[in-house]
Amino acid sequence: QVRLVESGGGSVQAGGSLRLSCAASGGTFSIYNMGWFRQAPGKEREFVAADRWKADSTYYPDSVKGRFTISRDSAKNTVYLQMNSLKPEDTAVYYCAAAPASWKILLTSGDYNYWGQGTQVTVSS
Repeated sequence: QVRLVESGGGSVQAGGSLRLSCAASGGTFSIYNMGWFRQAPGKEREFVAADRWKADSTYYPDSVKGRFTISRDSAKNTVYLQMNSLKPEDTAVYYCAAAPASWKILLTSGDYNYWGQGTQVTVSS
């Protein structure tokens, strides 16, 4: 059973940066695809970033492309989401997710088997 624990959320002004961390345990981290999603109040969970288990490919939706970066440190079993140039519309609870290794980059929440508890990100204007 894979356990994911997010950290690094908080409050920041528009234009600022935050780095979210997601520590994984209970599985072989290097053979999981990892993803980040977010959910704002009253809205559906939204995909924001994903990588492949070989960490050789990433994908972002247009809403965050060029501002957000997913990366992983396999020695620490941790995946990161670096968020720059934050906007008020980025305000949401952010979740990391894991799925058994796939050659595809996984873009939907239904593709992932394991989820963290979420961390709140609030961006003020």
